[in-house]
Amino acid sequence: METQYFKNYSPALERNMECGIWGHAGRPVLYIPGQDGRYFDFENFNMVDYFAPWIDAGELMVCGIDPIDAETYSAFGDPHERILRHEKWIKYITEEVVPFLTRIARERNGWEGEVGIIAFGCAMGATHAANLYFRFPFLFNGLLSLSGTFSSEPGFGDYSDNWVYLNSPVDYLPNLSEDHPYMKVYRRQRAVICCGQGNWEYPETVYQMRDICAEKDIPVWVDLWGQDVTHDWPWWYKQVEYFLPYLLGDEDWPLGLDEE
Repeated sequence: METQYFKNYSPALERNMECGIWGHAGRPVLYIPGQDGRYFDFENFNMVDYFAPWIDAGELMVCGIDPIDAETYSAFGDPHERILRHEKWIKYITEEVVPFLTRIARERNGWEGEVGIIAFGCAMGATHAANLYFRFPFLFNGLLSLSGTFSSEPGFGDYSDNWVYLNSPVDYLPNLSEDHPYMKVYRRQRAVICCGQGNWEYPETVYQMRDICAEKDIPVWVDLWGQDVTHDWPWWYKQVEYFLPYLLGDEDWPLGLDEE
């Protein structure tokens, strides 16, 4: 398996940022580690083994990046300053990582035009991945969110401002009107939200997302696994193996999608 390491200066974050890419071709996946994790968790925690069939076949290439949770969601101090710092990380992803990964995907696949990216993460990484997908559906055309939460409350408590709101899907999705341009985009894309109901899982906001997406007719596959399913890697491996064939079109998608 081809792997590459990159280290580049980020104007948005004003420091060097590292990332890794696993794979030589295929649809790009953006992997966001769990809380306070690192880009190499994708390999160090053996998730790469469960993506390997698609990576080796040239169907997927995975880019792992670093979060800055230690300065934002995990930190203490002024919540306004912390959410502004988080927004700089969002800018780093949308204005630096996405163009970088898009260029590589075009070069390796011989593609032209837009290149959609699948957002993927577990735990806090799933929270960030889902927020990226719902905020920027023209950049991210797929989602695999495992054991995430969909409210900004775990990081910012009862503090609220416009930036906190824009990082809380259970708050902003209900306010999207039927004629909002994002609706048509959501309805032709594939997104999975999965969570267990066992130890250390927090499915409350998953229930909210299920109800919101149903009410808005947004085709997100929200799947709650059993009370034996815990917040840990062995279950995330099983979920990746189960859901990836559906996301990639190898299995029939269970939800209706609009025609292109």
